[in-house]
Formats: sequence, C-alpha cells, structure tokens
Amino acid sequence: MSRPAMISIVDDDASIREATKRLMLLLGYESETFASAEEFLGSGRLGATACVISDVQMPGMSGLEMQDRMIADGYRTPVIFVTAFPDDGIRAHALHAGALGYLSKPLDEQQLIGYLDEALERDRPGPAQ
Repeated sequence: MSRPAMISIVDDDASIREATKRLMLLLGYESETFASAEEFLGSGRLGATACVISDVQMPGMSGLEMQDRMIADGYRTPVIFVTAFPDDGIRAHALHAGALGYLSKPLDEQQLIGYLDEALERDRPGPAQ
C-alpha cells in the first residue's frame, strides 16, 4: 500500500493553516503546515511534497516569489494559491507561471478538492534533470 500524498500548506494565518490541515486529513492526505514561504523552502520537505497550497500575500517572501524559487530550483510541484485579496493581475501572473489554481478566501472546498485531484494525477518528479 502506498503512502498518502503529502500536501504542504503555506499560510501566515494559523487558523487557515489548521482548517486546511483538517480538510486534508478528512480527505486522507498527509499534510504539513508552514507559517511562511521561507520556512517551507528551508524545511527540506519540498521533495516529498506532492502539492503546495499557499497564500499569495505573506510577510517576507510572497507565495508567487516562492513559486518562482521552486521553479528556478527545478521543482514542478503543483501549487494552488489562495488569497483574501483577489487580483486579476496577480491571478494571471500566478497561472502563467504554472500555478494550478487561484482561489479566493473563504475557500470553496469543492474547487480546492478538484484542483487537488488534478494535481495528484500528474507525474511530479523532483528537481528537473
């Protein structure tokens, strides 16, 4: 039996992190939470992550900057962005850079589940060779 997919949740709001973690548990996924993009990128967990659910606007490095760093480091890990401040320009940038989804808070759980299903159907190698 294979291990459940590991979902990394990156959000500076502790209540959002915990609510999303509970949803992942209900869906049968392992998850880890990170309070910042820097914490996630420095955790050593990127290679084990099947999908990232990240806030867009956070103190320090933004979610978009985190995605850019992941891509620059050769990771093609699917990213689903969530934001309390939807912006069409930021949405277009995120999706053009390869984000799988861009959702507004409060989250529509069915939309999030749809994006997760899509992300976990993909083959996701570690760093590109």
